[in-house]
Formats: sequence, structure tokens, C-alpha cells
Amino acid sequence: MLHDRVLVSADSESGERKSGGGIVIPATASVGKRLAWAEVVAIGAHVRQVKVGDRVLFDPDDRAEVELQTRNYILLRERDLHAVAAQRVETGSTGLYL
Repeated sequence: MLHDRVLVSADSESGERKSGGGIVIPATASVGKRLAWAEVVAIGAHVRQVKVGDRVLFDPDDRAEVELQTRNYILLRERDLHAVAAQRVETGSTGLYL
């Protein structure tokens, strides 16, 4: 990985979602802009905020897909990430930071 690039493996979604009230929302339902979670697989030398294994929130419309050894990954810049969820965040914190 070069510079500020982050290689992530996107969470597989079945398409259907469930609302907080338990209502099933089909994959064909149109919704506004929706961000997606993914797990960091590799990082470039200039990445500062993210470590391998972290979960990151990103815009699925702004992505470059790549296939490596028959697996699909997404290549992002660190600045394109909206949030990070990591185990290394100290106890008592929210676990998310921007």
C-alpha cells in the first residue's frame, strides 16, 4: 500500500434491513445516502488514524474496487473515512472518533 491509502473488506449485507421497530425494509426500497462499514485489511505508510483490523465508516459511492486473489476489496484514501471503531480506544470512550 502506498501513501495514505486504506484497503478495506466491505461488510456483506443481505440487502434486507430491519428498522429499530422490527419492520423489514426490502433491498429494493430507496433510501437517502447511506454510509457503509468495512474492516481495514492493509494501510499505507502515511496513514495516521487507522490500524489494520479497525472498522471504518465510508461512502460506498466514492470507492475504487479491486480484486486480489479472488477476493473483492475497496481502496480508499484516509481522508475519505467518516469514522473509526477500534478496540484500542480507552475504556469509557465511545469507541468512535472522526
